[in-house]
Amino acid sequence: MFPEIFSVEGKAVLVTGGTRGVGYMIAEGYLKAGARVYISSRKEAACAEAAENLSRHGEVHAIPCDVSSEAQCRSLIEAVAGRESALHVLVNNAGASWGASFDEFPDAAWDKVLDANVKAPFTLTRLARPLLEQAAAEGDPARVINIGSIDGLVVPGVGNYSYSASKAAVHHLTRHMAAELAPSILVNAIAPGPFPSKMMAKTLDEVGDELRAASPLGRIGEPADIAATAVFLSSRASNFVTGAVIPLDGGLATTVGIRL
Repeated sequence: MFPEIFSVEGKAVLVTGGTRGVGYMIAEGYLKAGARVYISSRKEAACAEAAENLSRHGEVHAIPCDVSSEAQCRSLIEAVAGRESALHVLVNNAGASWGASFDEFPDAAWDKVLDANVKAPFTLTRLARPLLEQAAAEGDPARVINIGSIDGLVVPGVGNYSYSASKAAVHHLTRHMAAELAPSILVNAIAPGPFPSKMMAKTLDEVGDELRAASPLGRIGEPADIAATAVFLSSRASNFVTGAVIPLDGGLATTVGIRL
């Protein structure tokens, strides 16, 4: 049974926002594990650069897409369908953030972040459902993995109000979609803590040492951590897991305590 039960060899995977950050880490992990990977990003140049770098690990295709647009989401799924008769795994990773003080937080920050972080995962999953259903096999359902955040589990120490609210929404949307799409499609979420990425760069520069000190494991996330979790959730090893939100933070959020 082992290691075959953890295999994703030959599976077709779509990772949105796969040109940088945790999306890139996840895409690279799938390629190293033998999957065919499709990545998307808003910027065509970023797609081309990431595809060139990732191609050393396996078959990868990059498709520009702004996931906040339903029309572009539809074009993305149609482009994948032009190459694949089935999609085994959809990773809804693309997203947006916004930081500002409470009194200066604009309405535009809600529209932008909720469109990208909550509406897009739902829309893409709805549009991809026929391809996912085609991939579902007895003993190996298709998968949807939503990327949430520990900011959706605990109150963050920064003014990212729409982001933290959107990630909490993603976690509950994961449970709702899991109930709807079972048993042929399993839906789970990963809630990452700090990982080295462009989005986290400023935070890590300013308080990286404090974050490491606060973590029971004394470090931030590494690419292998999130890649392995995504591969597990895409393999037969996770056949009895759906509707779960997995904190991937070294215990940063899950062991937080209050001193009175």
